[in-house]
Amino acid sequence: MTGTGRRLRPGTAVTPLRDGLHLRGRRGSVTLEGSAALPVLWRSLERPLRTGGLDALLDGLEPGSPVRAAVDAVLAQLEAHDLLVTGPPPPVRDPGPVGPWLAVSAGRPADAAAALAATRAEVVSVADGPLARAAGRALEQGGLPVTYTRDAGLPEGRIHLRAHGPAGVTHALAAALPAPTGYVTSPDTAAGTAATATALETRLAARPTPAAPTADHACGGGGATAALLGGAAAHRLLCAVAGLPDPAGEGDDDRLLPGLPAVLLVDARPPRAEYRTWVGPRPSGAPLAPATTLREALRRVAALGDGRCGVLPDPGPADLPQLPVPLASCAAPDRPGETLTGGAPRLDLARLEVFCRAAGLALGAAGSTVGASPGHALGRALRAEVARRAGTGTGRQPVAPRRWSGHPQARHWWTTLTARLAVPARLHVFRVAPGEEVYRAVVHRTGPEGPVPLGDAVEATPGDAAACAALAAVAAVSAGAVPAVSAPAGAAGAGLAVAGAPAVGWEEPGWTGRWLADTAGREDAFQEAMGRLAGPPRPAPRDAPGGELAALLRAFGFTVLHVPEEAP
Repeated sequence: MTGTGRRLRPGTAVTPLRDGLHLRGRRGSVTLEGSAALPVLWRSLERPLRTGGLDALLDGLEPGSPVRAAVDAVLAQLEAHDLLVTGPPPPVRDPGPVGPWLAVSAGRPADAAAALAATRAEVVSVADGPLARAAGRALEQGGLPVTYTRDAGLPEGRIHLRAHGPAGVTHALAAALPAPTGYVTSPDTAAGTAATATALETRLAARPTPAAPTADHACGGGGATAALLGGAAAHRLLCAVAGLPDPAGEGDDDRLLPGLPAVLLVDARPPRAEYRTWVGPRPSGAPLAPATTLREALRRVAALGDGRCGVLPDPGPADLPQLPVPLASCAAPDRPGETLTGGAPRLDLARLEVFCRAAGLALGAAGSTVGASPGHALGRALRAEVARRAGTGTGRQPVAPRRWSGHPQARHWWTTLTARLAVPARLHVFRVAPGEEVYRAVVHRTGPEGPVPLGDAVEATPGDAAACAALAAVAAVSAGAVPAVSAPAGAAGAGLAVAGAPAVGWEEPGWTGRWLADTAGREDAFQEAMGRLAGPPRPAPRDAPGGELAALLRAFGFTVLHVPEEAP
């Protein structure tokens, strides 16, 4: 039936090529090449695709014929690249911009138009102002009747937009112009919108931008900033009502985490608008699955450590030297003036390690361990607990240097420490317990003041333990962090680092990639051995200190474990 099947998305542009076609639409594009017959085929397809006569055209083609196969292949490509819509076009009765907009944006424009027709909008503010008027105009241009409500309980400069359908308020969001940053929240319930707006304003006030407030950007400001925020807020509300994707997801911004809400932040000086993943304060919905790769984990670190609306610091290289070892640092949570610094074979691993240390510190509970995945958290917790128990000096079984001195990574980091950095030091490696392949290595600086700890590691082989301890010592000396030595994490993140990375068969054991892959392959058996010595950690109790932060970390896929510090 003509007009009821698939159609080319309105606004799609087509460029014929010598041996193909290039089609580009609002959200996707595709280039079809390889045959001079493609432009000819398109001349037969374009009119039925644009006018809704595709069904009739297909009925006239013989099933299984080469022409039908070619048409089906073209249609499959168009559908895969979001260049087709289904259903009849929206009613022509709407002369405003909403009809063409829905035709271009909606998969089923008629259904989207019907949803808008059954909805009215409400703009709630403490007083009339440029932002409220801008949002109301944009909603009216989107086809919604608008009413204005005064609410003395709202902060000055903030507005709430609500969509009222047949069943009541269906969607709501907030927008505001507090100096120096304006915002638009993601669509939510009326109560959720109020809570998010209050929390976001509190966080923005605690982490202001360096830009100075301007008259145009003061509370309740006007001009271009109010028009931008009002239009953006109306756009998000209209998309939510019509069932369209949220505008935050249209830019393919790799910094935004799928499945989590995003807020739009707007600055007037300099002009800037960008979406940021919203972090709490109380997460709703299903938590993210644990990260499976280091890249995925660091995307979540960046969201939780966002400088504008995050809850934790985001570690980075800052002005630290990156040779001979990559270093990352961040401010220590709740400890003014203190800095957390860590090193690793790669900067991405150093960033993750410092973040997990900062998160554990921010939780405020002794024995709390944070990891990007259950395995990562368990590896960090068990290493720290084994080191703590082995620190009593009982059960030590020294390992002969010949068993670890030939390890390429151990040799490299030990030479770097003692020769390149000229640090007088001693390295001791011992077996933690008889019958278990669990080894601890400790590096001390030697001198007249006595031994000073520099590095500590617990690993599955003497060579791995020596390498991780020597690397930690190099990092401590390079960062000037002596004598502070953190609990050993060693190769706990190796599995995340190698997951999803193609194996390179020619790498020798001395190369970092091969070493990380080898240690990751030993991790499961190693954790079982450590568990027999230290006992398994357990999930942090829900009522433990830092419970709200722990809930946020879990919502982002992180694992929070608790090891009570009992006597070994």
